[in-house]
Amino acid sequence: MSEIPAVRTEAIRKIYQSGDQRVAAVDGVSLEIAKGEFAAIAGPSGSGKTTLLNLIGALDGVDEGRVWIDGLEITSLSLGARADLRKNNIGFIFQSYNLIEVLSAMENAEFILLLQGVAKAERSERVREIFHKIGIEGLENRRPHQLSGGQQQRVAIARAIVAEPALMLADEPTANLDTATGSALLDVMQKLNRDLRTTFIFSTHDPRVMERASRLIRLVDGKVVDGG
Repeated sequence: MSEIPAVRTEAIRKIYQSGDQRVAAVDGVSLEIAKGEFAAIAGPSGSGKTTLLNLIGALDGVDEGRVWIDGLEITSLSLGARADLRKNNIGFIFQSYNLIEVLSAMENAEFILLLQGVAKAERSERVREIFHKIGIEGLENRRPHQLSGGQQQRVAIARAIVAEPALMLADEPTANLDTATGSALLDVMQKLNRDLRTTFIFSTHDPRVMERASRLIRLVDGKVVDGG
């Protein structure tokens, strides 16, 4: 019996109204992402990469079609059930960091663990270990405005990976990072992929991400044109 895919989409569409026109940001995409893949979705700006990630991650609802995460159809889940799915099963890395300004780097990174009910001592230990691995130890007590863009992105990545989710969705995670920092973070994510078999799906323009991807899916005008 074949293994259940980490992600499956069936003819999903997302429509936006632009003036008098209806625009399909994602237009009939059917995909299967196997568990443990390190997959990248590439395409020009406006091709629908971020929208597709948001639909897979239950951040937005499809207008047509269906989505499954680890065999669970998420299309018709309630808002509360989708929130629980994101909290417990999916890690998100956003290009815009989305850190909470009033919290320290440590508090931002452990936020998901707090929601999951992990004890304080364990939260602290796990976050400090991740901070060490990605080169931001010593910054635990700084607020986001006291960090550089690269440091903020590393805190955001720590927040996503510290809970060791089965599925990681990363929207242009290296876009604002210099070459050395971007490569170091990709090393961390690839190690997580190898050691824990975490499934990664990136949206990216970055050749470094594309070169490391186990599979490259090309998206144009909301449609998969290669790698689907």
